[in-house]
Amino acid sequence: MGFTCGIVGLPNIGKSTIFNALTDAAAEAANYPFCTIEPNVGRVPVPDSRLDKLASIASSKEIIPASMEFVDIAGLVEGASKGEGLGNQFLGHIRSVEAIAHVVRCFDDSNVTHVEGSVSPVRDIEVIETELMLADLGSVEKQLERVRKTAKGGDKESIALQERLERAHQILSEGELLLLHDNEELNFRDLGFITAKPLFFVANVSEEHASISGNEIDKAEGSLKELMELASKRGLDLVVISGKVEEEIRQLPIEERGEFLGELGLTESGLDRLSRCGYKTLNLITFFTVGPKEAHAWTCRSGSFAPQAAGKIHTDFETGFIRAEVISYDDYINSKGEQGAKESGCLRVEGKDYKVVDGDVVHFRFNV
Repeated sequence: MGFTCGIVGLPNIGKSTIFNALTDAAAEAANYPFCTIEPNVGRVPVPDSRLDKLASIASSKEIIPASMEFVDIAGLVEGASKGEGLGNQFLGHIRSVEAIAHVVRCFDDSNVTHVEGSVSPVRDIEVIETELMLADLGSVEKQLERVRKTAKGGDKESIALQERLERAHQILSEGELLLLHDNEELNFRDLGFITAKPLFFVANVSEEHASISGNEIDKAEGSLKELMELASKRGLDLVVISGKVEEEIRQLPIEERGEFLGELGLTESGLDRLSRCGYKTLNLITFFTVGPKEAHAWTCRSGSFAPQAAGKIHTDFETGFIRAEVISYDDYINSKGEQGAKESGCLRVEGKDYKVVDGDVVHFRFNV
């Protein structure tokens, strides 16, 4: 089962072009605002070279990668929090995703209209974030109105919630994202606020800048450097993608894509970088189930206990969990499979308190 990442940004900055390229979908991409009205949804495989190696050793007939679901959400505009540009509908779509990939235009092209008239990453981000913060403020105020009534009666849970909501109101009123105040003592993710969702930036750049990685500020210039500096200041990840390049890649036969990437100075596609960043932002890990029938990659949160990870395969696995037979990825490779791992003592039997580690090859024992 995958995890959902919403692609947001101003209208006409390349969101749908990137979405199409990443998912091979048919979302319309045209040179006018509000080209996307209903959100387009695409599930894409998460590239992982470990899966192929495991499948080769086990002679698996089928290879099933982990997946992520990307949602192309229509462009927001100034006034969206008040319903401008179908804003209420679009904000509702954003609330339903688990993480946000904020696409920002960092290329100049006179043939592609910019709704604000010029390319300015910081300004564009401020427009989007202002609307998201205003939407959250409205939500906070409604919740506070309800919870204050029960808090007056001395209900402890209501009192604690009121304190969190008042703090959220203060942060939003000061023009800051709730995400940037997320810590062990104070977090807002369980309250459904948009600006508390995990976030990373996606710079949509021209072909000539496609080979620059998200942390190479010294190699960037102009609008791209401006965006990189903002992401660095906030401690947020940034992925550099050329929507135009990705579109060209997806039109090529698979066997020709590597050579095309190499000519551009790239070692991996935008899908690789975007999905990896999404995984990191959502704090996800991959574990594997491997056998002659199939080699399957699964996704769970970092820190998940074995029964929770088992539940990602099927709910019966979690409810009837008995034990997990675990081999680390390296041990599986070095032992040339499950039998070799057993013989070398690398297979471990773990119980309900075991926290699954990225790369674990697991066989769950359960009883229904």
